[in-house]
Amino acid sequence: MTTGALLLAAGRGTRMGGANKLTALLDGKPVVVHAADAALVAGLELVVVTGDRAAEVRASLAGRDVTFVDAPDYTEGLSASLRAGIAAVPADWDAVLVLLGDMPRLQPATLATLAAAPGIVVPQHNGQSGNPVRWPRRHFPALAALTGDTGGKALFQHLEIDVLAVDDPGILADIDTPQALAAMQRSRP
Repeated sequence: MTTGALLLAAGRGTRMGGANKLTALLDGKPVVVHAADAALVAGLELVVVTGDRAAEVRASLAGRDVTFVDAPDYTEGLSASLRAGIAAVPADWDAVLVLLGDMPRLQPATLATLAAAPGIVVPQHNGQSGNPVRWPRRHFPALAALTGDTGGKALFQHLEIDVLAVDDPGILADIDTPQALAAMQRSRP
């Protein structure tokens, strides 16, 4: 059974005030590189979905063993990235971890543990649910059918979800604003 990682890196990041949050530097490397490297260190195959500023994101990840796919309709929101990514998932993947490109503090061990778990799995740290979520292939059509700025969590109310407690605050830490980036730059993992 193969679980791969789908890294969503297509969004416009409008709350960043014009800066590209995915290519902003954190600890000397772009934010998106931290998320991608965590997946690769965990031993996961990686598909990266690009959209806004695709060339910058691709350049940031140059030299890494990843597959890129563009979401031409990325302006429609998160669902567009999911559709493009799900369509590009290799046929031999039984499940996918949906990672967000603005979560640079994810620990590779957490990703490996999530990938090995069965079913739909949501990580929790100190009682708070976070990302990434593991989705088995049988749910890919439902993910691909989402519209607007909606992610997979919109499907939770109709599905059986397993929760996995993890000692990884990185599942809760994303960068949406310049203030969040500055705070993360001040706090080292």
